[in-house]
Amino acid sequence: MTSVQTVDTLQGLEELCKRLASAGRVGVDTEFHNERSYTARLMVVQIAFEGSFAVVDPLALPDLMPLAQALAKTTVVGHALGSDLKIFADRFGIVPQHVFDCQIAAAFLGYGLSISLADLVRDVQGVRLRKLHTVSDWSKRPLSEGQLEYLIDDVAHLLPMHDQLTRRLKEKNRYEWALEECRQLADLNRYRVDERRLYARIPGANRMNRRELAVLSELAVMRDRLARERDVPLKYVMPDDVLAGLATLRPHRLEELTQLRRLDAGGRRALGPAILEAAKRAEALPEDELPPRLSRPLGNARETLVALMSVLVGEIARENEVPSSLLAPRAALERVARELPSDREAFARALDLTPWRTHLVAERLWQLLSGEAALRIEGYAGGDPRILLQS
Repeated sequence: MTSVQTVDTLQGLEELCKRLASAGRVGVDTEFHNERSYTARLMVVQIAFEGSFAVVDPLALPDLMPLAQALAKTTVVGHALGSDLKIFADRFGIVPQHVFDCQIAAAFLGYGLSISLADLVRDVQGVRLRKLHTVSDWSKRPLSEGQLEYLIDDVAHLLPMHDQLTRRLKEKNRYEWALEECRQLADLNRYRVDERRLYARIPGANRMNRRELAVLSELAVMRDRLARERDVPLKYVMPDDVLAGLATLRPHRLEELTQLRRLDAGGRRALGPAILEAAKRAEALPEDELPPRLSRPLGNARETLVALMSVLVGEIARENEVPSSLLAPRAALERVARELPSDREAFARALDLTPWRTHLVAERLWQLLSGEAALRIEGYAGGDPRILLQS
């Protein structure tokens, strides 16, 4: 096997951090379990240097903050890094500031938004990975030889792919686009919970009035804090449907909680006082501080407007060989359909896209919506339909 440093002692961790301090870039991947915890629990961290590898055992090390700090000072190359970086954000409050995500880079080269590591390595490197341990129990020790080979495979091709994808992106003048997108992964706020919007994730919230939403919001915040303190999944504290039921019930007394069959006697004893306190806080809020109602369906006319914009975005995406959902998310188009901005500047603000996206789509969408241009289909009869925007 290629040179592999197993890091399971404080001395080994110190040596690894020194290596990271002098490394211009490293490939990184993690294995984690998240079925029974609020924040995913790190089981293994794999790191690729130029020509060698390190496998870090978090179960043997009491504190990985030095590793998180060391990674924050170098360029981290990975594939679908969002989940990996969220663990570092949640556990250590820090993420690398220089990131290159091969999956994001591939999207700008026509591979779509969700190409797997195995498929990308096969296409870019001409190597077929053996994905034999994707469902391994990574909490078991010692790791088998097969598991170690799998771990190294997951990072062995990241640095060569970084080189090749960078070259191809520069050839297509898209390197800065990809870097701009990758920089968003380095924003710590991306991984932080916005307590003010937790209620929006609960099914049924869009049917509630603002006072019910206030109760739901207080309950959602309470549940999130308890789950974080206990390091358990949210549903282990209280399922979503119980939260929704409590919000519409708006309880004032413990006896009222018996109306919810999904909240058993044990749950009422353990959580009853906190539930009533949350409901009391919500009832005390003045009208102007109540949470805003969630957006209702657009209606037929504005849904048609979104569909029309989507057609044009899809054609621009085809021209540029990028996924349309990467180019302009549906949420941005819905925002335009709701707000109906009246000039170019207000339209660009409503879209609220990053600069490279704005450059590609904003002007053409504005021309379509303002009536300066119209969509036309050519080539249909010949079997090669194209959508054109013509003045």
